[in-house]
This record gives sequence, C-alpha cells and structure tokens, in this order.
Amino acid sequence: MLKNASILLTLTVLFSGASLLADTPADVHALAQAVDTHYNRLKSMQAEFIETYRGAGMERTESGTLSLKKPGKMRWEYRSPKEKLFLSDGQTAWFYVPDDRQARKIPVKKLDDLRSPLAFLLGKTKLEKELQGLSIAPDVTPMGAGNVVLRGVPKSLSERVNQIELEITPQSQIARIILEEADGSVTEYRLNGQQEDRELADQQFRFAPPPGTEILNENFGQ
Repeated sequence: MLKNASILLTLTVLFSGASLLADTPADVHALAQAVDTHYNRLKSMQAEFIETYRGAGMERTESGTLSLKKPGKMRWEYRSPKEKLFLSDGQTAWFYVPDDRQARKIPVKKLDDLRSPLAFLLGKTKLEKELQGLSIAPDVTPMGAGNVVLRGVPKSLSERVNQIELEITPQSQIARIILEEADGSVTEYRLNGQQEDRELADQQFRFAPPPGTEILNENFGQ
C-alpha cells in the first residue's frame, strides 16, 4: 500500500495575467481568473513531475510523466526510483506496481486520493470556488523569477488537507503544488516542461492488466 498524499485540485488565471504578474502588484482575483482561462481552453496537457513527500520521519522523492486529457482523464507514470502507474479514464481509476503483480481498481467517485482532482483541471478550473481564503503567500519563496505563490484551503479536502499552495508563472501555468495535510505531512509536486494540447490517445488512459496480474477492488490513497 502506498503511503503518501498526492494531489488535489482544480486550478486557475487570464491572458493579461502574464503582465499582471510582471508589472503590477499581484491581484488574487485576476490571477485566479487568468489560471482558469488558461487551463479551461486546453484539451490536453503533459508535463514531467517531481513528487516529494515529507512526513512520519521520512522523505521520499519520485518522478515521472503526468498526462491530462479532457474530460477527466489522467495518467501518472512513475519511472524513478520505482515504476508504477496511476491512471483514470474518468470513470475507473487504477493503481499498478509491476513488481507487485497487483492492480487496484476503484470507481472514480469513490476515489480517496489527492491526485484525483487534478484530472478535472482542464475545462473545469475554478480556483476561487475550490480554494477557501485564497490569498498571496508572501512567506513562500517562488522557484522562478516573476512567479507568485497563492494559498488556500481546498473545500473538498478540508478535513484532510490544512492548506494548499500553488506557484503560478507569468504564463498563467501552475509550476508547483504543495499540500500540507492534517497529520503534518507535506507533499510537493513540481511540474516541468508543460506541453499543451498534445495528441494523447484515449487508450493511454485505459488499463489492460498484464497476464498474471491480481486485481483488487478497493479504495486506495497514497
């Protein structure tokens, strides 16, 4: 069983957001609208991710490729340090670790995983609606020049997640997501090399269990 959080969200900003970030004091409403506009116009997105988990006296870093496709499809393909796959076709989610020869299957509506809300980033982004108390986080240093970090409490995960921080670039992209859970653990996602509106086949978001794979029908999270 994996022990980690992963992602949440539905996220947001306007074409003018780039100049807002660079030339004027950051305005939360304008930034949020800009992120909304940017992602809601996309049909697909692909990026390299680095996921770092800190909690329970340990730290773990993993990396791979994230693919999203409208409506509600996602694929997290972990390559390092261990291969594993987490994907959803919008109806059913699967988690598969080749070394375990097991695949866990669950309906998306019953999925308890912090990665799952990101599946709906494209086409349904509404930052100010999803994150309570959305504000600038001046105490968090951005990774990139000109970036702005926003902070809020996710409504759908308020009992599990204390707050979430989003780093927004001048191009209205989400470059980093930091989730602070109620148990004190922190999961950080860095998204690099975002490629928008790539041709992604629906087949990439469907799971075909390899021969000999044990299928487990259950809830799961990281």
